This record gives sequence, structure tokens and C-alpha cells, in this order.
Amino acid sequence: MKLGIIGLPNVGKSTLFNALTNAGAQSANYPFCTIDPNVGVVPVPDERLDKLAALYHSKKVTPAVIEFVDIAGLVKGASKGEGLGNQFLSNIREVDAIIHVVRCFEDDQVIHVDGSIDPLRDIETINLELLFSDLEILERRISKVARSAKNDKAAAKELDLLNRLKAHMENGGLAKTFPLRDDEDEQAFFAGYNLLTAKPVIYAANVEDSDIENDGADNPMVAQVKELAQQEGSEVFVICAQMEQDMAEMDPEEKAMFLEELGIGEAGLDKLIRASYSLLGLMSFLTSGEDETRAWTIKKGTKAPQAAGKIHTDFERGFIRAEVVNYQALLDCGSYAKAREQGIVGLEGKDYVVQDGDVILFRFNV
Repeated sequence: MKLGIIGLPNVGKSTLFNALTNAGAQSANYPFCTIDPNVGVVPVPDERLDKLAALYHSKKVTPAVIEFVDIAGLVKGASKGEGLGNQFLSNIREVDAIIHVVRCFEDDQVIHVDGSIDPLRDIETINLELLFSDLEILERRISKVARSAKNDKAAAKELDLLNRLKAHMENGGLAKTFPLRDDEDEQAFFAGYNLLTAKPVIYAANVEDSDIENDGADNPMVAQVKELAQQEGSEVFVICAQMEQDMAEMDPEEKAMFLEELGIGEAGLDKLIRASYSLLGLMSFLTSGEDETRAWTIKKGTKAPQAAGKIHTDFERGFIRAEVVNYQALLDCGSYAKAREQGIVGLEGKDYVVQDGDVILFRFNV
């Protein structure tokens, strides 16, 4: 999973990226501090792995990972190349979802490119640039498809979609809010455009440390962002990027004590990962043995053969069955052998829908 961190300059993007990845991306109080996208790979915290590894005496533990891409601050005119905008927009097209960092704090020492703090205006600025970029793609596609639409039914069908979609976006609608018809062809056309405003969004409301204890409940700017996100069907999490960066330098025990003192149940990374999995409809199944215990990220609703294919394509092609046991049930039994004796290991076929926390042993023909 690849997540792109975007926002206006000086809203805390690179600070958040540093905190999440501990990668040391440059962060400074001036626009375009980030020019090339910084990339960091972060393990997904999963306490189930260590417990399973202890049960199996695994030599290696491999968590699922998320790739974060810190994309330079966008400005008005980015879609026309302002501030190296075209380059940055192309970086966004490569990600699965967008983390849109929105400044929800006042600080005279941190410059804002528009001279004042207004999260809804800032979001609109970014969304307009993404819309303009998407419209250029649609216009190019319309020009190409229109030439063959008179004699080609498929092209005519696509042209109808393109014109409806273009009208929707010219009225300020994001691609994600476009009412797609229940039609496989139309849905395939739409997916193929890879539009920026169709990508799932998680808003990161960046607040002062004093707002963290009650999750920004008293911050009217956070309330505005949450209301907008609800209208869009997006996720929101409240974070103090500077605090997260400070915590990134602490050892685990010190960090746990710090969170407890603040009355915070979890760090920003954990909140972000939870929001990301929820937004993208993801979950993890587990494999475990003496050599390795590992988490595998899949879409909810994935069937056993396709889950096996995440490990190796041969597993999917030669799939015979899956031996499946719930993670907690396995731990309660104390061993895989005892779980089989008690009849809680299921023998599942090709139609089995994998569940979060399933520990699976795949059987297959080579």
C-alpha cells in the first residue's frame, strides 16, 4: 500500500512524514522545501505477530508495510506548472490513497502561503488543482475517443461517460462523488482514467499539542474538516505532527509513558494506519511457522486462492485447499496440533472468504 502525503506548503507534511517514517526528510519554514518526493517504508504494528512467533519459535517476523510518499507542497496554479506542480501531480497519480495534511493551528512563527489560517480554503485550493489536472486528462481522452465514436459502440459509450463526468467536474464535483452507473464497462473506463480526485482521502488535521488530549474536540477548524470529510466519504484523524516527531525519537517505554501522561490511547501512526485500512477496505491474514511469522495485507472479501496468490502466484494457480484457524483460537489452544485435535482448524476450498486474523496454511500443486 502506497500513501501520498500532500497539502499546501508549511502545513506540516514533512514533519508528519519524518514522524511516521523516522526518515529524516528535510523540514523548514519556507515553501518548496521538499522537491523530490521522499519515500519511507513503515511496518504496520501488529501485536499478533510476536505472539504467534513465540508460539512457533519463528526465526523471523515480517510485518505488513505501508509506503509513505512525501509530495512537495502544492500551490495555486500547480496544474499549470506553478511551483513545479506538474511533477508533483504525477507523483500523486502513483499512490493508492492520499493523506491531505490540513493546518488547524495558529502560529505567527510559521508562514502560511495565503497569509491566514483557513482549512476549508486550503482544502479547496488543493482540490481545485487536482480537478484542473483531471479535466485535462478527460479533455485529451474525449478528443481521442470522439474520432471513433460514430462507428464504434464501445467508443460511443465511453464518450457519453466522459462528457457526463466532465460536466460533473466542471461544476466543482470531485470524481469520487460522480454517480457511476451500475455498468461494468463504465466502471472499467472510469478506473482506467486514474483520476486524482477519485482517490480515497484521509485528512490529517494538524493541531497544537494542547488539542490532542481531547482529539481536537474544542478546535472549530477540526470540526470544519470533519464535516467536509463526512460529505465526501473521507476519513479524518487529528494529529500534532511536531509532537509525533518528538515521540519518534523516544524509546518504546518512554513513548508509552508519554502517551499515558497525555491520556492518549494511541500514537498518530497507529491512528493513521487504522484509518488507511478502513478507507481502503484492507485487512491482514497471517502465516506462521518455524522459519517465519508474517502478515499479508489483502482487500476484505478476498477468497482463499487469491490470498494464496499474495504469497506466490504458484499458490493461486495450484490451490487445493486452505487450512484455516483463527489467531486467538490458535493461541488459546497452545499449538497447531492441539487446535487440529479440537477440530477448530477448518479445511476451506476456493469459495472461502478470508477473515482478518486468519492463520492459514495453504495446500497446493506445483
